[in-house]
Amino acid sequence: MHNIACIVLGGGKGTRLLPLTAERSKPAVPLAGKYRIIDIPISNCINSGIRRIYLLTQFNSVSLHRHIRQTYTFDQFSNGFVEILAAQQTNEGEAWYQGTADAVRKQLRYLQQPGIDYVLILSGDQLYRMDFRDMLKYHQQSKADVTIAALPVDAAKAASFGIMRVNDDFRVEGFLEKPKTKAELDLVRTSPDWIDARGIPSEGRDCLANMGIYLFNRKTLVEMLEKTTYADFGKEVFPAAIRARKVQLHLFDGYWEDIGTIRSFFEANLALAAPNPPFRLDLHDSPIYTHARFLPPTRIDGASIIGSLVADGCRIEQGAVVKNSMIGLRCYIGPDATIQESVLMGADEYGSQGERTGDEPALGIGQGAVIERAIVDKNCRIGDRVTLRLPKGFPENGERGPVLVRDGIIVVPKGTSLPDGWTF
Repeated sequence: MHNIACIVLGGGKGTRLLPLTAERSKPAVPLAGKYRIIDIPISNCINSGIRRIYLLTQFNSVSLHRHIRQTYTFDQFSNGFVEILAAQQTNEGEAWYQGTADAVRKQLRYLQQPGIDYVLILSGDQLYRMDFRDMLKYHQQSKADVTIAALPVDAAKAASFGIMRVNDDFRVEGFLEKPKTKAELDLVRTSPDWIDARGIPSEGRDCLANMGIYLFNRKTLVEMLEKTTYADFGKEVFPAAIRARKVQLHLFDGYWEDIGTIRSFFEANLALAAPNPPFRLDLHDSPIYTHARFLPPTRIDGASIIGSLVADGCRIEQGAVVKNSMIGLRCYIGPDATIQESVLMGADEYGSQGERTGDEPALGIGQGAVIERAIVDKNCRIGDRVTLRLPKGFPENGERGPVLVRDGIIVVPKGTSLPDGWTF
């Protein structure tokens, strides 16, 4: 994998993940207690032997830059790096990134260095595990110019993806970005029998969805971007490539989740905490890497923890109940508190955990608090006997005071303070 470079797209404004992206970029959002979303694509690269990784960033990128700088430092003998390429105004152009393809175009000079024959392009907001060596091998054997990873999905999900039509040799013959009508979808449907014959149970899935994972011959990528003004891969680059180049499909059927909305983020975290998670964090041969922290073990004193994951440096007091939840770093949960089906992101520092400073609640979750189906962002102060439970009939999207509801899930923004007895 010495002749391949990877570009990870840092994403746009992340409006569908607000308020979690109010002060950070989407790839920097905490995931699974101790990680950030960006750790997933970078770990997949490292585990696949890819050591030249560029991260393209634009919005709210300070915390993302800090995480990358503190985490991914390769030794001087490996020639590996994770380099941040922030959007910038130059003599060649003053506009910011206008789309996925435009972002790569503006950084092409980094891909034209000696020794790069292939370019892998990834999204920075997906949860999956993939060995890119298999994809490269298939790309080379099929003599493709471009290879697109695809996942079978059903018609109900197809409107959220680019959908491809292929022939028996996996060559892509049609590509339609987010088909909205049945007539459009029928143009790119795939026979379930075709999917079954490839060793993947179709199970009602008859659409091959673009996963946002692309492998280009470098020459092909440079030519297609330098000779056009295409801004987006899905809407412009791939339809043109299908007409003039050999575009192949790499079929994938493992766990894959686009963490682009509050609901998908919430459900992905709870799934990771389940007894039999669809995505395992404990595989010794393909670990997920993140910033090394020197935190003490979590202290649990007479609390009940059921079907949950608890990160390092937490303190859970007597009588507390944590059920089907994800508990982040340095999280304090007071006596007799109840946390159910929730994601608590914890705190950046220990501060005054469990100890009041004046009238303000202590950092963490107060005594007797009840939190159900909620996301509590970092550094929040939830007072004693606070209740965060969505009332029956409350709108799927709304707010009460500083607390928001998105996709039917309570979201407490970063740094929020709720006084004793506050009830949603």
